[in-house]
Amino acid sequence: MKATIGLILVALVLGITTALWAGERFIDNGDGTVTDTQQGLMWAATDNHGDIDWHQAEKWVQYTFPLTLPVQYGNWRLPRLAELHSLSQSDAGDGYEAECGQRLKLTPIIRLSCGWVWSADGDAVAPTAYVFNFDNVYHYSVRKAHRRGYRALAVRNLDGE
Repeated sequence: MKATIGLILVALVLGITTALWAGERFIDNGDGTVTDTQQGLMWAATDNHGDIDWHQAEKWVQYTFPLTLPVQYGNWRLPRLAELHSLSQSDAGDGYEAECGQRLKLTPIIRLSCGWVWSADGDAVAPTAYVFNFDNVYHYSVRKAHRRGYRALAVRNLDGE
């Protein structure tokens, strides 16, 4: 078991190093995660695949998503608005169509089932939070209890913070 985890970690490090030399920004790690070499972040390769409110989204990224991975990484969290915006592609030819029918302006290596993603920005005790919209590339505030169309996407810092 330790040897398998060690081999996976060596492969991940070699893949990231090779990609950095090649100038690639996003690397599919092959384990349900994507590394963003420019931002120093590791993203979930997909969202939670269903409507979710903000409180459920927080729990999903911290507790449910990590259990789906073959290697256990720590410090998963909801992304900040600036981090979500960094994934957007404003060129009309870029992006893809999500399962919900939206045309998402998002790097295609990360697959969302719908284009509204909860963020960590905002006051933790406030009744509202921010959602980033990958269809129109903007953010807005919505009540944390709303769930229709909203998704959770996990992210973690590569430096362990």
